[in-house]
Amino acid sequence: MHEAKRQNAIALRYAGSDAAPRVVAKGSGLIAQQIIERAQQAGVFVHESPEMVALLMQVDLDAHIPPQLYVAVAELLAWLYRIESGQALAQSMPPAN
Repeated sequence: MHEAKRQNAIALRYAGSDAAPRVVAKGSGLIAQQIIERAQQAGVFVHESPEMVALLMQVDLDAHIPPQLYVAVAELLAWLYRIESGQALAQSMPPAN
């Protein structure tokens, strides 16, 4: 019998006062589902990257991400910023006739 792969989820927080993003929630299975559901309910974008999640699962809860992940997380945050800016721009534009 094939066992389904267990889902993992990580939540990061980055505030200007922080030196680097922090892992503020992480978990597997039902906890992962709750993290994802709460993010979606709050309108927070959920990005799926099994490789990134696997690396971040090794970071302690409430710890800053390690310097080795700065570039990868910065690229993800920049991509997310572009998406959110585009959505905000699209929402503020009048509908096309």
